[in-house]
Amino acid sequence: MNQSAEWKFPRTRLQWIWDNMEGFRGLYVVIILGTVVYNMMQLTVPYFSSRIIDEFLTGPNAKENFALHPDEFYRLIFMMIGFTLLRCIIVYFDCLGYEKVSQAVLFRVRNILYDKIQRQDMKFYSTYRTGDLMTRVTGDLDAVRHMIAWVVRMVIEAISLITAVGIYFMFMNWKMALCLLAVAPFILAIIVAFKMQVAPMHRLLREKLAKMNTMAQENIAGNRVVKAFAREDYEIDNFDKCNTDYRETNKKTAYTWLRFFPYVESLANLLPLILLLVGGLFLIGDQMTMGQYVAFSGLIWAIANPMRQLGNIMNEFQRFSAASVKVMEIYYSEPEIVDKEYTALMPNRFDGKIEFRDVSFKYSDGKLPVLKHISFTAEPGQTIAIMGETGCGKTSLIHLIPRFYEPTEGKVLVDGVNVQDIKLNQLRKNIGLATQDVLLYSDTIDGNIAYGDQFLSKEDVTKFARYSQASDFIAKMPEGYETIVGERGVGLSGGQKQRISLARALAVRPSILILDDTTSAVDLETEKAIQDHLRELDFKCTKIIIAQRISTTKDADQILIMQHGEITERGTHEELIKQGGYYAELVKLQAGA
Repeated sequence: MNQSAEWKFPRTRLQWIWDNMEGFRGLYVVIILGTVVYNMMQLTVPYFSSRIIDEFLTGPNAKENFALHPDEFYRLIFMMIGFTLLRCIIVYFDCLGYEKVSQAVLFRVRNILYDKIQRQDMKFYSTYRTGDLMTRVTGDLDAVRHMIAWVVRMVIEAISLITAVGIYFMFMNWKMALCLLAVAPFILAIIVAFKMQVAPMHRLLREKLAKMNTMAQENIAGNRVVKAFAREDYEIDNFDKCNTDYRETNKKTAYTWLRFFPYVESLANLLPLILLLVGGLFLIGDQMTMGQYVAFSGLIWAIANPMRQLGNIMNEFQRFSAASVKVMEIYYSEPEIVDKEYTALMPNRFDGKIEFRDVSFKYSDGKLPVLKHISFTAEPGQTIAIMGETGCGKTSLIHLIPRFYEPTEGKVLVDGVNVQDIKLNQLRKNIGLATQDVLLYSDTIDGNIAYGDQFLSKEDVTKFARYSQASDFIAKMPEGYETIVGERGVGLSGGQKQRISLARALAVRPSILILDDTTSAVDLETEKAIQDHLRELDFKCTKIIIAQRISTTKDADQILIMQHGEITERGTHEELIKQGGYYAELVKLQAGA
């Protein structure tokens, strides 16, 4: 989804938040009402104070009232204390409610985002950087939580407090009330001007943060490359520049409010001055009692403080607006490669026949086709080897079988059925994939091998490790199969990682086994042993092998030579040698080497 296309979201930001409050909406309504109630209760202390002052302290009959009605005096005192304690209790539980709802929404949305990210196509992962995605599910999502837990509460507090106090002031002395509230339009005008300037700043700030996180993630993940080229100082300088850029943007965003804050603060500070001058004149002219003056004085903060808070509230709301767009972009994204409404009825285990019929393919962001009119058939149980120069389209071709990408022309069929008509989960569960670029999880060796089948027995794990020639080096590890593999397999050699990856692919007993240069980092003796085991598997599977070594491909039932996205040669080892083409030259080259 286009980052700028906010209007494409099916729901507004606040509607989206409300949707994700499912199960907590009633509680949220209750705590909002609680916010209104405890802010209206702010009036109780000034109200009782004004009555005590007028009836028992400064009024013309104050001494007589105290002598005749002391119980009324103490009742007002106890009610002041009682309402204050009650208000504190409501505030406490109200804050707990806001936190409970915000954490529930945070939990729900984060799970949905992770689910969305997991189910996306390869196109999605080539579009979004890892650091950017991490920022969206952490910092951006926390801004959403802050909106629910703090911003909404502050807005409700400001509205309810100003409304309640304004009405109370009107009833007490409407002239004094109008004099005080006359400041509000000027403050609102300043806040609107502030909003216009700070909104783009927050959007830029989110981009800078995502960029900085991406740089950190890439360099931590690629620490070996950094050290190998002694580029620590260079990367530190680069990060320092990125961090400085983020800091400066952050400062500019903060300074934007600081430029407006003195005006808001000055106008808010005018309120006590207005009360002193106008209220003093009203007292002198007997247009206001001392109790009313004390009530105005005791509640003037209830107008001044929300006015001061409006800037912070607007600042946090703009932070939420910028962050929520990033979150909603992932939230509402949908993969392009999905199951059809009606999928073909397939057996749990496929026979493994693979057929490419005039298949062409190009990436969505590419102009030239990667594959052009590819056609071949692999019968169940056969081994098809694919060879060719780097960049000729070998890996792109095998990615079409599990539907990582869709062909732009032609069809890919498994057991005579177009892969687009097969349920994705069922298709991929019948495919074992091992690539040259191995990803191992921070888990035990046993856990990595059994990744595709969590119910795999220890005996089977050992068996598949033996098939991939991994059992010998695993036995020498400190804790054997229970040895924890570091992040991405740190601590293992390239060949060891490839053999664990191969064992993982075999462990699902696939109908189709795809090996993309899986043995490129192992020695020839180990590779020969692996090839022998692959021919003697205790289950039937069709093998698609991408390799550069003749020793890996020479026993294949069919060898395909690819050049510039096309199949230029095909046949067995002997047939291709007789043709005297690319394969024959490769045989001579490797034999000479």
